[in-house]
This record gives sequence, structure tokens and C-alpha cells, in this order.
Amino acid sequence: MPHAAAAKYNVRLSFRVDGIVERADIIGAIFGQTEGLLGTEMNLNDLQRQSKVGRIEVNARTSGNSTSGEVILPMSTDIDTCALIAAAIESIDKVGPFDCSYHLESIDDVRAAKKDNIVKRAKEIKKRWNTKSISEGESMLKDVHLGSTGKLAAYGPSKLTCGSGVYESPWIILVEGRADVINLLRAGYDNAIAIEGAKIDDSIKDLCSAKEKIVAFTDGDRAGGFILKGLKSVVSVDHEVRADPDIEVEELSPQRIDEILSPVVKQIESGTAPAQELSGAEKVVQDLAASVYPKINGTLEAVALNEKEKEIFRVPISEVVGKLSGQSGVRFMFLDGIVTQRLLNGARTAGVKCLVGHRVAKIAEAEGVLLASFSDLGVP
Repeated sequence: MPHAAAAKYNVRLSFRVDGIVERADIIGAIFGQTEGLLGTEMNLNDLQRQSKVGRIEVNARTSGNSTSGEVILPMSTDIDTCALIAAAIESIDKVGPFDCSYHLESIDDVRAAKKDNIVKRAKEIKKRWNTKSISEGESMLKDVHLGSTGKLAAYGPSKLTCGSGVYESPWIILVEGRADVINLLRAGYDNAIAIEGAKIDDSIKDLCSAKEKIVAFTDGDRAGGFILKGLKSVVSVDHEVRADPDIEVEELSPQRIDEILSPVVKQIESGTAPAQELSGAEKVVQDLAASVYPKINGTLEAVALNEKEKEIFRVPISEVVGKLSGQSGVRFMFLDGIVTQRLLNGARTAGVKCLVGHRVAKIAEAEGVLLASFSDLGVP
């Protein structure tokens, strides 16, 4: 019996016969009572010869003086033909001398099921490959210094995963897990250590107390927020940065890691005071940022203020560079987004003296403009 060349659909029907019949009786009734019903082009025998209908499966069971079960027709036709064949079978009212009834249960898209299986298998492959990649990455880190950035190491009695620079560096980066440490090593940061769990190990507390600055770098998901909150409750965090929304630190590219951490590194190495120690002039900036933040957070907008702190314009951040062209008298710019070099160039031309966003990208030169993130200013 030919099979459908590449079955697209499985037509499933349930049946009940008021008598004891065999599988052959069920199939005979299907072929016999649908023959000629829908025209020769949809005759089941012909469709099977053309490999458009595969071998019909019948699962039957008897109970008392009746037979019931399921019929499955694999078909490689279009959905309209499947529907007509199903309706024709539903019209069958006899199997041999016995009354019967058929009912369509479903028309299953075989390709959709295959796609689901492919996605499921792809996830399994990715999971295995990630594990293998991390393992191979660790081996590579042991043999090669990844451009002299350091090696993978372990810290304290709990052997927490860290970069070799953790021991000598005056400041450290606290991350969530082992894979995060490895990814930061790839980006050139060898002073990261994994807290490895919601409960902060005592060795982390001791290490933090011996360092000049502590940076917390957590995932951009909700769990990362909870971990950051718990971390800050037990150690003093000087700078906190997050991966992009719904992204984990281990998934960031080396370039993106550097974009996120560079402003913090620059501030640490230059000795710039944290938000709570701002100068008098900068404190006014901090107060202004605190008042503007609730108005733009989550809006993806930018707002420009003059020297009297009056709003000049408010536009979507995608339009802000164009809007700044030809503007003058802008002194403060706050945006629900990332401060980029292109934005800085346009802001400087418009007279901006203070530019604040959620993050500050890697900037070549910012002389004459105070750049900060809301978190740098202690906002919110």
C-alpha cells in the first residue's frame, strides 16, 4: 500500500459501530461508501495511487456488542481536500450490516509538529553546546591568557569562580555565576568573581571589605534585580550596572561588556567621587535628575532644559540628534536611553553642559560636558 510522499496532515476521526467488526471492515466501509461521493479526482483509491493519501491506520476495540476506536489518514494534499475527505467519512452510517457513526477529532499539521520537535531538539543542542563551550573556554583560559587578560581561578574555602586579577586588583566586579566570569575574561576584565547563589558567601564579604571599590554587574532580568538587592544588603556596592533588559551577562558580547563597564572604570581610575560625594554644582544636577527621571523613565523619550531648568523640547530618543541640530540654549539633556558619542557631539553643538541617560557608552572625549547615568547620580 503506498504511503503519502510527505504527509502534511494527519486526519483523525473517532468511530463507533453497533456490532463486532474487524479493522478490514472499517477500511472497506471508508473506501466503499466514499467512492464517487466527491468525484473521481478525490477518490481515495486514486489518491493513494498518487501517494497523496498514505496507509490508513485503524485502532479498534470491542466492548460488549459494539466496536469503537480511531482512524488516522496521513495526507499530503491541501487542507481543503483534507476537510472534504473528513466530511465524506463522517457521512458513513454503515459498516457491514451495523449502524455506525464517525466524528472528526482533529486535522494535525505534521509540519508544525516537526517544527516543534526541531525547536525542542535545537534547544537541547544549544544547551549541550553551551556546556561544552564553557568547558572548552575554561580549558583555553588555562592554556592561553586570552590576550594577557588573566586566567580563571578560585577564591576562598567555597572555591568561588573568579579571574586571577581578583587577588591584586584594588577593585572587583561581582557577577552572578561562573559563565559570567568567563565572559568578562574574554572582554579583558580579570577582576570579576561569581557570588554563585542568592546567599552571599562569607568570603565575598571579607574580600569586599578589603577592596577600595566594589562593582555589581548583574543580569538584565527580574532575577538579576533581586540578586542585586540582596547583594547590596550585605556588602557595600559603589557602582551597580546591569546587562541589557532580559539579557544575561554571559550572553553579552565583549564589545557590549566594555561599553557598559568603561564609564565605571574611567570613574574609578580617575578617582571621581560617587554620587553621595558630589560637588555643590553637581549636587544641583543630581536633584534635577531626580525630578526629571520619573517623567521620562520608560517613555523612550529625551527632554531638553535651558539654564533656568525650563523645558525646551521633548522628543523620542530616535529623533533627538536631529532635533538638537540648529538648537541653542540647551543646558541639560536627560534621556530614557544610552548616551552615545553621536548624541554627545550633537548635544555639545547645542550648548549642553550636562547629559544624563540610563547608560553612557564608550566615549572618546567629553571635555566641557558632564556625562553621567542616572545610577551614577543615585537616581532613582
